[in-house]
Amino acid sequence: MTETNPLTYLFPDVPAPSEVTQVVPGVFWLRMPLPFALNHINLWLLKDGGGWTIVDCGYGVDATKALWEQIFANHLGGRSVKRIIVTHYHPDHVGCAGWLQQRWNCEVWMTETEFLSAHMAVQDSAGDSIDRARELFVRHGLTGQRAEANKVRKNGFKIGVPDLPQAFRRILEGDEIIINEKPWRVIVGRGHAPEHAMLYCAELGMLISGDQVLPKITTNVGVWPSQPEGNPLKLFLDSMAKFAPLPTDTTVLPSHGAVFRGLHARLKQLRDHHDERLAEVVAACEQPKTATELLPILFRRELDAHQLVFAMGEAIAHLNYLMYAGRLTRSFDQDQVYRFARG
Repeated sequence: MTETNPLTYLFPDVPAPSEVTQVVPGVFWLRMPLPFALNHINLWLLKDGGGWTIVDCGYGVDATKALWEQIFANHLGGRSVKRIIVTHYHPDHVGCAGWLQQRWNCEVWMTETEFLSAHMAVQDSAGDSIDRARELFVRHGLTGQRAEANKVRKNGFKIGVPDLPQAFRRILEGDEIIINEKPWRVIVGRGHAPEHAMLYCAELGMLISGDQVLPKITTNVGVWPSQPEGNPLKLFLDSMAKFAPLPTDTTVLPSHGAVFRGLHARLKQLRDHHDERLAEVVAACEQPKTATELLPILFRRELDAHQLVFAMGEAIAHLNYLMYAGRLTRSFDQDQVYRFARG
């Protein structure tokens, strides 16, 4: 028996890279390419009185800027961009923020932690260097050429974020941003990024969810060298409670995938997915296991070098979650590798 998909997709097609799709009057969906396996990001253009507000910016390379210029020429109706809102600091979201700010001489709005995280990442001063990432992964059992996988990320942030805003307008949880005379409330999610801003407009019944809620893929939630003892998966799962008051027919505008309805059904899918994976990890740890040995449990596909980096971060996040919950114990053996076991 085929299981019915509880999500409803509102559009049969996605916008071409230089085109826009109207979601509702005044809210437009655009899509930009990415040079990764995850090959696109959704961005949002909101009519704002006599101008426009942009939500998220795209990867900061010339190809993205050229597509933006086509959109400016063909879809702004002669109105200028008044404001840029960035949901979080990852390169596909903040990459063009500095260029857009200079292009339109307007403010960039984002949470403080994401603004500072972006600057630390560009300067490689956040503790997540290639060498420290290798040390973390080796400590969790990665060996040989696979331990060098993080080299694929070398300068990756700087390539995708050539310029950053030097000043910003800070947004906080619960703030209301008035766009086109409608209030959009800031909801902060955690786990994927430290202070990820989402925007909810009750009048439109619409949530710009960023990477916090995606319709088909699961959000990357990883442990990184700057916080090797962190518990980001708990932060991510706890953040789901923020959506409980939202109506069941909320239209979700995600950063990847398509516009959909079925927010609470999708949240249940995500909770069930993580519960299943956590249970499988616990079962596999009847004998002590490293994060590397558990990769086939968590990721049932071949991983290229780029994907391996994120997979290791996620595996460690699941193990830290289970350790703090008392479902696994961790040992540091003579070979200086962490192993986790039921216990």
